[in-house]
Amino acid sequence: MKYIVILGDGMADEPLVQLGGKTPLDYAKTPNMDRMAQNGACGMLRTIPDGFEAGSDIANMSILGYAPSLYYTGRGPLEALSMGIDLDEQDVAYRCNLVTVENGIMADFSAGHISSPEGAELFASLGHRIPGVMFRPGVSYRNLLVVHDGKGAVSTPPHDIVGKSITDYLPKGADAGLLLRCMEKSIELFFEHPVNYERQKAGKPLATQIWPWSGGNKPAFPSFEKKYGKKGGVISAVDLLSGIAKCAGMEVINVPGATGYLDTDYDAKGHYALEAIKHLDFLYLHIEAPDEAGHLGNVEEKVLAIERVDAVVGMILDEFDGVLAVLPDHPTPVRVKTHTRDPVPFVVVGKGKDNTERYSEQTAMTGGLGTQNAVEFLDFLFS
Repeated sequence: MKYIVILGDGMADEPLVQLGGKTPLDYAKTPNMDRMAQNGACGMLRTIPDGFEAGSDIANMSILGYAPSLYYTGRGPLEALSMGIDLDEQDVAYRCNLVTVENGIMADFSAGHISSPEGAELFASLGHRIPGVMFRPGVSYRNLLVVHDGKGAVSTPPHDIVGKSITDYLPKGADAGLLLRCMEKSIELFFEHPVNYERQKAGKPLATQIWPWSGGNKPAFPSFEKKYGKKGGVISAVDLLSGIAKCAGMEVINVPGATGYLDTDYDAKGHYALEAIKHLDFLYLHIEAPDEAGHLGNVEEKVLAIERVDAVVGMILDEFDGVLAVLPDHPTPVRVKTHTRDPVPFVVVGKGKDNTERYSEQTAMTGGLGTQNAVEFLDFLFS
């Protein structure tokens, strides 16, 4: 038997007045997810364990069966693994966003979803300006900062404080002084940088500074294949998921045209998934777009992203003869523009049938598979 999990990042939401009291998932046209509900079974999944923030790192680790209480060290080191950075034991790697801060307010956690080449130019200007710190560009606004012989620090994810003063959310802890110096240096260097000059001419948000968060030391996971007895792979355009995959010894399948944003190549992801499952036992297909739309607070884009995810579901459902599951990792409600820790709906074909006719948050609450904990989800699928 073969298995595919399609993860629509942040698909779950709240009922919205502008959608007639429906959630984006319930409002969207999702004939293929509904077909799964009619031929399979639904339930709810607790993806955020008590004591952890509602992050994609925590949720996706849990869904893949790696208990954050045992294996989580931070988001930064997972993304470092994806970038091919071999961390020393004393290194602390931080996720480092390019952000837009205006008059002390976090205006945009992604600097207007700055392009990867622009972000790389800005990071190049930081170079070796701060001794003991390495800056590494990633994808779009998602970059990395590594403190050699670091001690750690805590700061708030920038997508959680959009519209708020940054004063109360700056880094705190042993590395805080060094991180603040890095942030101040970025403000100085980015102010008159050619990238920002061109963005200003084009009417785009400026990348005013860096924002480091979720730092940690090099993690170590048990091998996915040894844990489950199955060869697994991951398709994702974001470094976090690729880092989790590498840490677990899973195959990372790169898809041309996959951007980790609203404009990702959905068809290519579907085609690559169908090819990859031919030589794998398990595939985790991650699609970021619904989450990005939620962070933007854009209802229309979120509905559209969900419908595009549904098209990928249909492509795979028509060709794949195995156990197929669809679910979000966490809700990203457009009202709050950030993650929440509520349980998420899931639908599975190939593990029995219940009486649900549609796939949505509301119907999954009464689904035959009940409410489960994410860390046991793959054990359930593989049983």
